[in-house]
Amino acid sequence: MSLVLSEDQLLLKQSAAEFVKKESPLSRVRKLRDEQDPDGFSRPMWSKMAELGWQGILIPEQYGGLSMGYVDLACVLEECGRNLVPEPLLSTVALGANAVLLGGAEAQRQEILPRVADGSLVMTVAYQEKDSRYDLAKIACRAERRGSGYVINGEKTMVFDGHVADMLVIAARTSGKPGDVRGVSLFLVPKDTPGLEARRQVAVHLRNVAWLTLRDVEVAETARLGVEGAGLEVLAEVVDRATAALCAEMLGGMQAAFEMTLEYLKTRKQFGVLIGTFQALKHRAARMFVEIELARSSVMGACDALDRCAADARALVSAAKARCSDTGMLVGYEGIQLHGGIGMTDEHDIGFYLKRARGNEITFGDAAFHRDRFARETGF
Repeated sequence: MSLVLSEDQLLLKQSAAEFVKKESPLSRVRKLRDEQDPDGFSRPMWSKMAELGWQGILIPEQYGGLSMGYVDLACVLEECGRNLVPEPLLSTVALGANAVLLGGAEAQRQEILPRVADGSLVMTVAYQEKDSRYDLAKIACRAERRGSGYVINGEKTMVFDGHVADMLVIAARTSGKPGDVRGVSLFLVPKDTPGLEARRQVAVHLRNVAWLTLRDVEVAETARLGVEGAGLEVLAEVVDRATAALCAEMLGGMQAAFEMTLEYLKTRKQFGVLIGTFQALKHRAARMFVEIELARSSVMGACDALDRCAADARALVSAAKARCSDTGMLVGYEGIQLHGGIGMTDEHDIGFYLKRARGNEITFGDAAFHRDRFARETGF
């Protein structure tokens, strides 16, 4: 594979960079946090992104999308990651839309995907539960047959943008017990369905998440995505694709933190000397640079593998996530330390990147989990 972006991809990345720099400076994220904005993002900004076609990057043209790929999506998400853009691209595009694309019937795709592409529908997938850690099969939330439909009861935690999603894909168990591979089904549940309650959770890494409670939530059989009891395979594929997308966003965050730190090393003086001239600090900066470049190669490799439907895509996604989790934390910690005392203050922006890196590290599986999975996938 080539690790070089095409001319079109470079133009897409450049336009995304210009848009994010102009429309979403890091000060906007700080303002949303300080004002405790109930949504945690800007709906006018979401509409502007739709005008650029970002929500439709992965959606086929027949459903109003652009029929582009994961490398293209990575170009956009990397730039969003640089300024920690809070809009629900990851949850809507990489999670929600993918669930419908991979598991939905044609009628469901026709109904939902055009609304995702034009920005009129925010989506997410709710699958995590208490004590589930990274085991996708550890689902206790149940969907029981009742008449011509289902009744869902249970709780979901850390649901990306769950408090603002217009449509949620709920993973619930239609048979078996938590941990069983068979018996998990996926259901489309509109946010205004009686019995569904979404409570926003305040996350230190400033990602919008929610806790869902489902009490006798009734859905029709037509709300189910795919075959009953066979939803885990679809869910696993959706999470893998979302993991690759997250890695692209993480890449942008670590690059921005590195550049911010490098600028500080070039301007901060100690005893009349620029600290960036100290050999020990040069070594630390050089290590960050090398690790970021390795992370970039792994992210591009994973996204390219998804675009090619390569047999080793799962392994490459795990390699990228392990690398990005480790590198994100390295750059975050080094950024704080090399900024000295000012880096510990909330007034300085470098702290936002360490917090986001810490949250991203454990999202969709931490480095240890993905190194272990990579070993299994490659026959170690």
